[in-house]
Amino acid sequence: MITIEKLMPQYLEELKQVALAEAQVQFACSTSDFLKERNANVHLYVVVMDSKVVGFFKLDCDYSKTHAFCPSDGVGLCSFVIDQKQQGKGIGQSALQSLISYLKQEYKTYNWLYLTVNCKNALAKKCYQKAGFIEQNQLFLAGPAGPQHIMYYPL
Repeated sequence: MITIEKLMPQYLEELKQVALAEAQVQFACSTSDFLKERNANVHLYVVVMDSKVVGFFKLDCDYSKTHAFCPSDGVGLCSFVIDQKQQGKGIGQSALQSLISYLKQEYKTYNWLYLTVNCKNALAKKCYQKAGFIEQNQLFLAGPAGPQHIMYYPL
């Protein structure tokens, strides 16, 4: 079973074992960079499968303030990572479905979940599409690794 959990101290050692292939790091972030986040409006989460940490992500409650395409009642999904050894097993899609259910319960003031995915990262885009995300008909051009597709999910 896959669950979404707030990052807690008991997950830190396992979290350090989550890694991406070198070619994928440019699209998200490393575990060490993830743990450096110090913004109170960016919430850190882990993806847990059968009591083991297999991924992580950030929820940015101020996403609309830095991304004009996101409505003011939208929350941003950032740095969504599934460990390289666990990819291709449907875990990302299941985690996204769990996240959507979680948001509907815990983030009730938000009506939209927004993200950007690099145009070169076709596998991630496909995962988001399978989870029900909709692609906006414009690109985000300020991504650190090039143009990105804008995707959203109505909550």
